Amino acid sequence: MKPSIVVLTDFFAVTNRALSYAAGLAVPLKASLLLLHARHDELLAPEEFASRHTAEGEQKTVYALEKLAAAQPVATAVDISNFSLAEAVREVVGQCPPLLVVLGRAGAEPAPEDLVTATAMDLLGHTPYPLLVIPPAGWDAFPPRRLLLAVDGEPFSLVEYRDVLSQLLLATHGTLSLVRVTANGETAPSAAAVLDTVRPNDLVNELAEGSLRQVYQNTVVGGVLQEAADQQADMLVIIARRHSLIGGLFHRSVTAQLLRESVIPVLVLPAAD
Repeated sequence: MKPSIVVLTDFFAVTNRALSYAAGLAVPLKASLLLLHARHDELLAPEEFASRHTAEGEQKTVYALEKLAAAQPVATAVDISNFSLAEAVREVVGQCPPLLVVLGRAGAEPAPEDLVTATAMDLLGHTPYPLLVIPPAGWDAFPPRRLLLAVDGEPFSLVEYRDVLSQLLLATHGTLSLVRVTANGETAPSAAAVLDTVRPNDLVNELAEGSLRQVYQNTVVGGVLQEAADQQADMLVIIARRHSLIGGLFHRSVTAQLLRESVIPVLVLPAAD
């Protein structure tokens, strides 16, 4: 079965950058698209657009989404749900597990930034699938060829959809580097020890010690974002546990802050508890 990429859509038939980015990835990944709209979600269907809940308004939404789907470069389906967003995503992925779920971060749209971040964190807590969050700007470096994986040096185990990163690197002819942030005044672990926490997940065929950068910074978020800028990375990859969130990058607040502040797309790979 052809893999799919789920794109979360709003009353405006999706933030254009998120759909454009997802469609651009779908071509080399040989994937289809699914435009998913939750009729009663605070993010995708805010109260100020209550008039869209009329029969005529919903018909217009369906028409707009179907028209948009027909214009995509790959096979694209539309799904409109009466469930909450997390429930709608869970239902969709239960029927056909996707490679990615794509969410556009707030920009000129009326959705507040904190609501987008909260939605992303809620999805990660309920649906253990890779989540790609597209920022308001900085997403046009395409295809993403310089990927930066942020790790904290603690062991982790990804859920079953770990191969999305290797597929992405293969499809875009991309490279993967790693960063670990050490607080000023602390002693950094050896590169070999850090890489040994990553290798069991088989993210790439080979991880050389030279692929890891250990930087000193007051905050994890500041260090990761600075390294992404220094390397001119065009996608940031982070690991997130759903429940037992230990320190470093697995901490919920750090994940949320990176999603909110990154100027490049962020791919979140859920780890097992």
